[in-house]
Amino acid sequence: MTVHVSPATPSGAPGTPGRLRTAWAAAHAPVPGVRRWTRIAAYAVPLTVLPSSLWRVAVLFDESTAEKTGNLPVWLPLPVYVVLLSVFSELVAFTAVGLIAAWGEAVPRWVPLLRGRRVPTAAAAVPAALGAVLLTVLWTAAFVADAAGVTLRGDPAPRDFPTAAGGWEAAVFYACYVPLLAWGPLLAAVTVAYVRRRSRARSAGSR
Repeated sequence: MTVHVSPATPSGAPGTPGRLRTAWAAAHAPVPGVRRWTRIAAYAVPLTVLPSSLWRVAVLFDESTAEKTGNLPVWLPLPVYVVLLSVFSELVAFTAVGLIAAWGEAVPRWVPLLRGRRVPTAAAAVPAALGAVLLTVLWTAAFVADAAGVTLRGDPAPRDFPTAAGGWEAAVFYACYVPLLAWGPLLAAVTVAYVRRRSRARSAGSR
């Protein structure tokens, strides 16, 4: 007879890798009716943000930026700000997956008070649509300004801006930030598919 033993932590308590995998799968699993291209687009959104997030964190290890604080308040250290910004960006990008997953149609059970309730289509689609427009305009304007050698405010770009160095430094910067141009359009496409799918489901349910 074969005995299956659950993985244990050093303290002897059962481990949770199975639960983590289950939670990961549940957060990403598409609901019935999601087309393949929509699923790929939704999964791609967090990946468009990841390179720039990693680049920001990597810059913290550069001695030339160690003492810089920019316009940050005294109480907010640059490393803390960069890490929080990168994590926040990834979390915001991950919400695109909700437009194809079950938690984009019904509130997860772990959410107090609202658990299990149906998510109104507009409650998810309107913020996503506004975000798609804002992101598209923002990153398009940012790259146009960069090409013109100015900031978004129209001021001359700083001399220590990554693209000013040229060579491999500029190449790495562009490789990490150019994917952000796809964030808005991908989110817009997934949002449209979400609205159409919810509308079809509502029409089918009313028959």
